[in-house]
Amino acid sequence: MKRSQKKKIIATGILSVILIMVCLLSVLFGAVFLTPDEIVNSLWGKFSGFCSTNVYVDIIIWQIRLPRIILSALVGMMLAISGTILQGVLRNPLADPYILGVSAGGSIGAILAMALGLEFWFLGISTVPIFAFLFAIAAVFIVYMLSNTGGKTTPQTLILAGVTVSIFASALLSIIIIITGDLQSIYFWLLGSFSGSDWGAVLAVLPYALIGFGVAYFYSKDLNALLLGEETAYTLGVDVEKVRRFLLIVASILAAATVAVAGLIGFVGLIVPHFVRLIVGPHHKLLIPLSALTGMLIVVIADTIARTIFAPIEIPVGIVMALFGCPFFLYLLRRRRTYIK
Repeated sequence: MKRSQKKKIIATGILSVILIMVCLLSVLFGAVFLTPDEIVNSLWGKFSGFCSTNVYVDIIIWQIRLPRIILSALVGMMLAISGTILQGVLRNPLADPYILGVSAGGSIGAILAMALGLEFWFLGISTVPIFAFLFAIAAVFIVYMLSNTGGKTTPQTLILAGVTVSIFASALLSIIIIITGDLQSIYFWLLGSFSGSDWGAVLAVLPYALIGFGVAYFYSKDLNALLLGEETAYTLGVDVEKVRRFLLIVASILAAATVAVAGLIGFVGLIVPHFVRLIVGPHHKLLIPLSALTGMLIVVIADTIARTIFAPIEIPVGIVMALFGCPFFLYLLRRRRTYIK
């Protein structure tokens, strides 16, 4: 077995074990603390077919905490994969999933649905995430059209177009917020939250997470080639424009799906790929799975802190990510200035 393969298996195994342990611990904590015995009894009752002795514990575990933990893990996975793809495609270690206007577009869609009274349930699905997803994709489409000159796009024009659209969308968003005046619910959504998560949301994003991971891993060789530069990638047989366009769409859809179900959660797509790359190197066959696992781990921990530190009051998970993510990223920048340059 090659050393790189052995390293990949060991690292993946360690992260998987840590993730499982963190998820199990996360079930314990919340506004109501559960004992390990209660969790074991509930699991035994669920899988053995026997009736549980405590219906309230079953409701807390199976209808409140487990869907939330799994959804937060999937969101972390998708943001990390999206960030990994974008940093590879744009050849910029500071790129993140929201750089192409996904956050701005998704925010406008969700806030419009709330402000115009279009927030209702259709076939068991809330219209807010649907609006958020559609507007996020529309924003990315506008960014891509603005950056496309002569049938080609460059990382520089994509980033500039993304920043421009984001600033314009933020201005529109501010106007909508001022007019509506419903600041509490709007800001809570904008700062990211898994409050009210259910199995429907989990099932809605699960295909995106699995397909997104599969696509990213399949294109890992192309991403490695793009890191060497466009000309080198061409000589290696990579259709740079086609691959870049497709992977940008994949990364944007992943980010849009997370915005739709959880609002805006910053730093995950920026820090996780950057951090993992500093440890294991830029090879995407190793970088993608480890970034996915690390993203899952970080968001589960952040959400657990968000719902327990001031329980029963819950704070947005985006605040937790910013409080811990910003100093940590500054530390990474200070340590590896030469890498960033």
